[in-house]
Amino acid sequence: MKLYDLPPSPNARRVRIFVAEKGLEIPTIAVDMAKGENKAADYLAKNSLGKMPVLELDDGTCIAESGAICRYLEETHPEPALMGRTAVERAQVEMWNRRMELEILLPLIHVFGHTHEMWKGVHTQVAEWGELCRENSLNRLAWLDGEIAGRDYIVNDNYSVADITLQCALVLGKAVGVRVPEELDNVNAWFARVAARPTARA
Repeated sequence: MKLYDLPPSPNARRVRIFVAEKGLEIPTIAVDMAKGENKAADYLAKNSLGKMPVLELDDGTCIAESGAICRYLEETHPEPALMGRTAVERAQVEMWNRRMELEILLPLIHVFGHTHEMWKGVHTQVAEWGELCRENSLNRLAWLDGEIAGRDYIVNDNYSVADITLQCALVLGKAVGVRVPEELDNVNAWFARVAARPTARA
């Protein structure tokens, strides 16, 4: 196997942390978007959207989308379980992972795409939308602070893919000036907990 990677991407980072938590060693190939490597014909044959990450299996099968890659790795390397063990746990992890994606990660991606200098001239930026997404992400962090009171991790007392998703979202948030407010004790304690894991810098 090999993983086509974009080092600063939160979605690529989600997969790298997942891989590290599984104790796997998968060679990575960085794809340079600035040089247009993601638009080359050989890469588009792996993912026609030209995005990263992509996991290429030994038989040449390519799996795109971070969630799908993590699902494949969970099925083929079930320990440690990062997507739940029982039907109820799996559903809860899926629910919370989806919430972390839609309510926090996606708004922060929009903040990055619509306000950061890197994307000027690359695509149409709507600064007002970026700022609204910034406000929305902070509102959702305040909501989350109450939801995780008394829990070590997002779903329960076990680290899961939902934690990885939020972890990567908040790293992106720092890059665009969205930091967890000091008064959100539960989210700040959670972040200190996950940032101390050996896999946090994967």
